[in-house]
Amino acid sequence: MKIRYRDLIDQTFDFPSEEFAIKNNFLEFHGIPLINLIKKYGTPLKFTFLPKISNNIQKAKKWFKKAIKSNHYKKKYTYCYCTKSSHFSFVLEEALKNNVSIETSYAYDIEIVKNLYKKGKIKKNIEVICNGFKTKNYIENISELINNGFYNTIPILDNVDELEQLNLVIHSPFKLGIRIASEEEPKFEFYTSRLGIGYKDIIVFYLNKIKNNPKVELKMLHFFINTGIKDTAYYWNELFKCLQIYAQLKKISTELDILNIGGGFPIKTSMSFKYNYEYMTNEIVYQIKKFCKEENIEEPNIYTEFGTYTVGESGGIIYKILDQKRQNDREKWNIIDSSFMTTLPDTWAISQRFIMMAINRWNDSYERVFLGGLTCDSEDYYNSEQHINAIYLPSFRANTPLYIGFFNTGAYQDTISGYGGVHHCLIPQPIHILINYDEKKRFVYKLFRHSQKPDEILQILGY
Repeated sequence: MKIRYRDLIDQTFDFPSEEFAIKNNFLEFHGIPLINLIKKYGTPLKFTFLPKISNNIQKAKKWFKKAIKSNHYKKKYTYCYCTKSSHFSFVLEEALKNNVSIETSYAYDIEIVKNLYKKGKIKKNIEVICNGFKTKNYIENISELINNGFYNTIPILDNVDELEQLNLVIHSPFKLGIRIASEEEPKFEFYTSRLGIGYKDIIVFYLNKIKNNPKVELKMLHFFINTGIKDTAYYWNELFKCLQIYAQLKKISTELDILNIGGGFPIKTSMSFKYNYEYMTNEIVYQIKKFCKEENIEEPNIYTEFGTYTVGESGGIIYKILDQKRQNDREKWNIIDSSFMTTLPDTWAISQRFIMMAINRWNDSYERVFLGGLTCDSEDYYNSEQHINAIYLPSFRANTPLYIGFFNTGAYQDTISGYGGVHHCLIPQPIHILINYDEKKRFVYKLFRHSQKPDEILQILGY
């Protein structure tokens, strides 16, 4: 009779996988012996596996290169990293090794660009796509970049008033983009995205404010929908509406030559995840080419702004099960040595699911449990995984430690929770380790940040 945790995983998923394997009864992630991390650094433990960032970027570039070649597409593809997914220096520096552009969202992103330049990580010819609502500070920082020689900086207009503000503070001719306010899915609470300029206003705005402005060169039309790149009628319908605007603009604006389709490549959130990246990439390139041929216009250069896809699968966090509480005959609560609200805020804010598995005791029997955090908040829990509707872990034993890992957590979690700040119930930020390869492809571990100490938290609070 198969009653071991290992048997459950083998029967439920295609295991081992590209990322996961079992060695000596312990889980490995991309070959990293996670139990060794636990022995050296303890738990809770956050880690970032840097090579995965470059690996995902190169995969996307390969898919687009193949699609461009097979469809005889005449223009180029550019990969932009969306900084809001993770602003950490080690993420930006790893991404920049792959010849990517940068997409920003707020004024302080520009400070990161300037810092990278001072460190010699980028040159002034780097392409910086400036998205988001433009505050006065953001406008000033964008103008500072352009005025100081970052000539490939492209501010994307989020509303019509931003052009005049940019025009006043930028001293030389500059490139410009326009973001389309796409329509949201029918289930959304509102019909049109609050980001960008409405479809019906773009052509009139171009003719009145941009066409005869000698300082401005419209280079990019920007398109993005929240639900991501999916093979659905909704996605293709919105893309075609965007292409219709692009075609209208292209016929009256010869300098326009970039279509930015934003981000939206998904990442694995469960072991049963399936997504045909190569098919979707080829279909996007094919449909754009087909549309442009029908409209008798030149094909655009294609840009993407992948954020979660770039960094999400590089991250993970490990917890220890401290204890098990039984509240009734059926519910068993395994309590982790941290808080989901502190370390994985999306699990309670938007019910996000991540891949979760035991690190050790794979040969033990298993049981169904709920997972609870340390805060005195009823929302601090993780109750089910998307693919099996329940959490199964090796059976709790008071005298035998059990460790669990959440994987592909590298995007958004740190900035949403307030990395290094004050957290709910004063639960401390866990230790953070960076993992890379040396020249002989051996794992190298680097301490990025210690776990928060009480005096750090009290200082923030003014004590």
